[in-house]
Amino acid sequence: MQEMESTVMELIIHAGEARSSSMQALQAARKHHWQEADALLASARDAAREAHKIQTALIGADEGCGKIPVNLIMVHAQDHLMNAMLCRDLVEELIYLHRQVQELSKTHLQ
Repeated sequence: MQEMESTVMELIIHAGEARSSSMQALQAARKHHWQEADALLASARDAAREAHKIQTALIGADEGCGKIPVNLIMVHAQDHLMNAMLCRDLVEELIYLHRQVQELSKTHLQ
């Protein structure tokens, strides 16, 4: 049981890191710090990938048979991962838009 709690906490930590890195990337993009934004997005993708690996292992261990107990912490972990992945996707789009706005501003100023 202790091992399962550690695994779920690891999933939460990686998902939280992914969300945090995504939001930091957006803040960097607002300042037009593109390299920093790109690096933070890469970090967010890596953290989400690690969380997703844990999620996939848990699903595999469950085998669709209810072998893994679903408790509040498990639901919480899944929420964190889903929110982190959605956040990253939206941040990527927002950063793209920030870049487009900057390019348009440069074009109009010339």
